[in-house]
Amino acid sequence: MNKSGVEDVELALEIRCALGESPVWDPRSDELVWVDIRSGHVHWWTPRAPTARSLQVGNTVSAIAPRRAGGYVLGTRSGFAVLDSAGSFALMAEVEADRPVNRMNDGKVDPRGRFWAGTMAETDEPGAGSLYRLDLDGSVARVVDGVTISNGLGWSPDSTTMYYVDSLAHSLDAFDFVVETGEVRQRRVLAEVPSAMGLPDGLTVDEQGYIWVALHSGGAVHRYSPDGRLDTRIELPVALVTSCTFAGPEYKDLYITTAVDPERDEHLAGSVFVHRPRVSGMPGPLCES
Repeated sequence: MNKSGVEDVELALEIRCALGESPVWDPRSDELVWVDIRSGHVHWWTPRAPTARSLQVGNTVSAIAPRRAGGYVLGTRSGFAVLDSAGSFALMAEVEADRPVNRMNDGKVDPRGRFWAGTMAETDEPGAGSLYRLDLDGSVARVVDGVTISNGLGWSPDSTTMYYVDSLAHSLDAFDFVVETGEVRQRRVLAEVPSAMGLPDGLTVDEQGYIWVALHSGGAVHRYSPDGRLDTRIELPVALVTSCTFAGPEYKDLYITTAVDPERDEHLAGSVFVHRPRVSGMPGPLCES
């Protein structure tokens, strides 16, 4: 296993996000976009700019992705929503209205432009959440149930495998993926993450098919091979590492979001960091819904 210390990670943007999550590169504006779940903010940042611009959407917002039709698709407390180019928020499809303690969590666009996001109970009740798929016609399908904290999602470069994290299962899982229909089959554990290393959280996939997984409470990002071998460990100067994505015009920079732990005295917690590996990421599809 290769190991990189904090000297291989740079502070990209000092910001105090209570729970920064769901970073994504928007190729339309050449900006990094992410959310602060607890405050309901969306943030946009041009690399090397001194500050980000922000918008509070009036709802808990846990995931974001650019839409081909303009604006963004969101995962929110209430379900799937749209944030248009003028900053107007509108709910597209309600999810789990019968479970008021639940909210949506991490989400990602699949290779055909469908948006996926899962749910979790604010109380972390075991098995209370599910993973949902927003189809191209705007309908919603529940794909995986019995989830505790639905988290990172990603797809292999050939679109035949979907990677998924249910954080309290302490593993990175893989499914066979049918790209034409969005069906998933044959779930299996690809890599186990010992609790001493933290909780697996958000993830991204690079051009070689390796999976980068943020470790909440673990102060690190792990890179796993497609067969589940731990290849690289990147250490950060804060504990609550939440997600990561490749960004920039050539997708060469790995941007990493973090969160604040009130019990830890970490000046840079909640900020965005950057690591520059010797591998690039892949352009993310735009949401077609």
